[in-house]
Amino acid sequence: MTAPARILLVDDHAIVRHGLALLLSKHPEFSVCGEAGSYDDALVVADKLKPDVAVVDITLKDRSGLDLVREWRERLPGLRALVLSMHDEREYAERALRTGARGYVMKENADEVVVDALHTILRGEVYASPEVSARMLRQLADGGHPAEAGGVDSLTGREAEIFRALGEGLTSRKIAERFGLSERTVEVHRANIKRKLGCEDTAQLLREAVRWLEAGK
Repeated sequence: MTAPARILLVDDHAIVRHGLALLLSKHPEFSVCGEAGSYDDALVVADKLKPDVAVVDITLKDRSGLDLVREWRERLPGLRALVLSMHDEREYAERALRTGARGYVMKENADEVVVDALHTILRGEVYASPEVSARMLRQLADGGHPAEAGGVDSLTGREAEIFRALGEGLTSRKIAERFGLSERTVEVHRANIKRKLGCEDTAQLLREAVRWLEAGK
């Protein structure tokens, strides 16, 4: 018999990890080999256990899960990542795939599709919802390229989260509280975002953040 695929669960909420582990325990083709609640712990556990697939949340307390996926792409190229997130796939699915994830699932649909997504990834394919797949195909048909980087696409996972929060009208202090960061760290991220997007001042940065958020709705 084929050995079960070894799955690493990465989420900063233990109850989410428990729920996923319980769901996957009903499928003998999967084996949850480890769990991690932070970016740093996930690196250590993955290096030690060498799982086949990691199910990763985008929003971790210390850093973005997309940054984790990007680092694994360099350190453990054989590790396939499935991003599981509460964030709207219209904003983050393509970004996750460009970062190196092999699939994207929204938490609200996880109990329905995560098993199918894992099967797809383990076959060597990429999992995305029909809506995301159709949009990427339209981009190709229109002469664009879904993997094309630039503008907002040049932001790191954490920078994208902060850019989104700016579009929601959050101050640096509120953003720091949301992500467990210092205000100084948020200000550094804001400066990097402004530089990457070519914004001349804070007012332009905020306008761009609001415009980007509204465009994704």
